[in-house]
Amino acid sequence: MTTVFEARADQAAPESGKGRWIERWEPDDAAFWAATGKRIAVRNLMFSVLTEHLGFCVWLLWSIAVLNLPKGMFTTSQVLWLTTTPNLVGALIRIPYTFAPARFGGRNWTVVSGLLLLIPTGLFVYAVENLDSLPFGVLLLIAATTGLGGGNFASSMANITHFYPASKQGLPLGLNAAGGNLGTSVTQLCMPPLIVAFGLVAVGWVWMPLVLLAAAGSYFFMNNLRTATTAYTVGEMVSICGRAQTWIMSVLYIGTFGSFIGYAFSFGVLIKAQFPDVKGANFIWLGAFVGSFARPVGGWLADRFGGARVTMIVFFAMTAGIGAVAYAVEAGNWALFLGAFLFVFAATGLGNGSTYRMIPAIFRIQALSRADATDEAAVARASAAGRRHAAAAIGICSAVGALGGVLIQQAFRISIETTKGIAPALIGLAVFYALCMITTWALYLRKRGITAAETGRSSLAEAGV
Repeated sequence: MTTVFEARADQAAPESGKGRWIERWEPDDAAFWAATGKRIAVRNLMFSVLTEHLGFCVWLLWSIAVLNLPKGMFTTSQVLWLTTTPNLVGALIRIPYTFAPARFGGRNWTVVSGLLLLIPTGLFVYAVENLDSLPFGVLLLIAATTGLGGGNFASSMANITHFYPASKQGLPLGLNAAGGNLGTSVTQLCMPPLIVAFGLVAVGWVWMPLVLLAAAGSYFFMNNLRTATTAYTVGEMVSICGRAQTWIMSVLYIGTFGSFIGYAFSFGVLIKAQFPDVKGANFIWLGAFVGSFARPVGGWLADRFGGARVTMIVFFAMTAGIGAVAYAVEAGNWALFLGAFLFVFAATGLGNGSTYRMIPAIFRIQALSRADATDEAAVARASAAGRRHAAAAIGICSAVGALGGVLIQQAFRISIETTKGIAPALIGLAVFYALCMITTWALYLRKRGITAAETGRSSLAEAGV
């Protein structure tokens, strides 16, 4: 005998014949989630992770290339620009990429964004084969195209947010992001032996068939959610830009993801600058590897203990860790430098997961605080509005966070050019992390903090933020 809910679930689960669209999606309904939602969400998550992973692999191409260019071809400043420009483009492109799943459908955009990765990989091959004849400005433009891979993160995260219940987003968002972040480490680990065997040009060729396979998998196995196509408008994005919470979380995300990506792009150059006798290619992959695997753990901890608590502890750990890195630089202690930096990478990963868990929780609580708790329809509308606002805020925060990575890279460049070392930049970062720790406590954990007062809560931590 078919129950009423089973009938509803059957209507929601099957894809329509055109473009694999799902017309009805109710992940916050426990019965719907158990009957059909979870299975579909997991399948979409898998292919989202794959495409985002390849995006990060392509995004990091030039961080590997610069370590294998002819010695003396470029100055340290030029090398840092070749790694900074992709980061800058990847950060800026995240805003339009955030809108793309809602405009075109999550599955459709995943296919398109995956195929776009053929542009930077093809240009990379061209650049390597014509390295002696290309002006530096042209190389910089070619390097900039790899920023397309950085944009994949924003569209992937915005899309997957709609597939999971609000109370269970920490782990899947952490896994989605970790799968992407891991592309950083995979590129840095796998490319050096490939370069030795086939030359630097192979770094471009190797990703092309994988991109085609990912696009085909996304085409055949992912879904578009009809409910997500009205996720938010440009007007709502502008409105979200006027919210204090958007910018507070953006700053915190600079501290976590901005640090992760800034260090990932710069780690090899920093090793080469501070410890020239160490072969950086043997170690640069470790940082992104540790940070990537820590990210879903941060999401899981945030689901269990609250994102604000985990984030505050993370910033304390980052303050101490980057202080240890600064000491190691001054002491010329390679072992301490590597160990402390890996500790910081792990902390950034945990913080990436916990801050991303905070965003949907904050905007959902704010939306619900304005609704009549006795009116079920009003609560449902408020919950949907909170989800839309969170998706828009995630796009802004991810873009600002990645721009933070650019600032970190430039801080190292300026420090090296002016003092021949990175210690001043490290000290400045330690102060920034300490301020982020204080901000998290004051706004989200302190009793009757400013942010808590916005929603009438004694502390947002008590509401699960």
